[in-house]
Amino acid sequence: MKIAVLGGGHGCYAAAADLTLQGHEVRLWRRDAQALAPLMASHRMTVKDFAGRRDVRIALATPDISAAVRGAQLLFAPSPAFAQVEIARQLAPHLEDGQVVFLPPGTFGSYVMATAIRAAGSKARVAFAETGTLPYLTRKHGPTEIAITIRAKRLPTGVFPAANAEQAFAVIRAAYPSIEPIEDALSGALMNAGPIIHPPLILMNAGPLELFAQPGERGFTKRVPAPVLALGGWDIHNEGTQTSIRRVTDALDMERIAVRETLGYRPYHFPLRDHYTTGNWMYGDAHDRLVDSGDWREKIDFATHRYMREDIAYGLAFLVSVGQWAGVPTPVATGLLSIASAIVGEDLARGPRTLASLGLASLDRAGMQRLLSTGHTHA
Repeated sequence: MKIAVLGGGHGCYAAAADLTLQGHEVRLWRRDAQALAPLMASHRMTVKDFAGRRDVRIALATPDISAAVRGAQLLFAPSPAFAQVEIARQLAPHLEDGQVVFLPPGTFGSYVMATAIRAAGSKARVAFAETGTLPYLTRKHGPTEIAITIRAKRLPTGVFPAANAEQAFAVIRAAYPSIEPIEDALSGALMNAGPIIHPPLILMNAGPLELFAQPGERGFTKRVPAPVLALGGWDIHNEGTQTSIRRVTDALDMERIAVRETLGYRPYHFPLRDHYTTGNWMYGDAHDRLVDSGDWREKIDFATHRYMREDIAYGLAFLVSVGQWAGVPTPVATGLLSIASAIVGEDLARGPRTLASLGLASLDRAGMQRLLSTGHTHA
């Protein structure tokens, strides 16, 4: 199958390499031609995973989005939620009937991208799908080297509009057999794990994270015990995951599940506690392997990091707004959103990915269901 991978992040490079290993023809598009130059020159990537190190040759690496998407059946777009509208605008002139855009995860980006593409004048009949997490736990180790710690075993996925689900699932499953069809794109958005796992981890670890992010300022290095300083960074998934934080995460996740249940979405709801305690979650028994890899021991800048700018400003704000619309209290989510707003000095509850900002807060349940099923709010 011909697949376009859109973006330059960890997940994009992992997908380009992994899908090539599966035998697909992969074209990787990245706007930043300078950053893409090493891969454009060789078309070769090194993959490190449980099987060791391997070299793969991808079909195309290009800053030309038209060359990437032409004739591709699947457009894989794991870029951050805040990049989705701009990617949609660049995609719009080049889309073809029957293509499927897959967002892992989406933060309701399936609706947002579809709307932006229509607004840009595209009349192509395209399906959009989103799931609860990236198909890989992965980190880039260099401009052409990617480490894949684990591949997702279950990917609950919804399609927008849901009327196109059968065709979309057939395309996605050819690349990702682990997808599990669920009701619609809103159900898919409410499977997003990022706004559940990351807000408590970064906000409740704010002190050590800032300490490690700025080790040379205000004499901080003198106050950090040498064994801790030797770590080189604070791992929110290791020393940052303590009992009190897990309790907050579980309470936050119960609010997400309450919203899903109120809207009539069926279990299994992929409760995040199963990420830590069972092999039933999206990545299976991944937590120990994630910690052991050392790849998530990183410096987190609260002003710019994806956990703040995507998972909180977009994802958590979206969850709170859907809870308000559905009449479901979300005190933990609302509280974390307020704390994050105080940290960055912005009212994140009024961000671009709430139902109000999307113009959907006035819909009743029937109107929302029509939108999710057909792509239109009118009968």
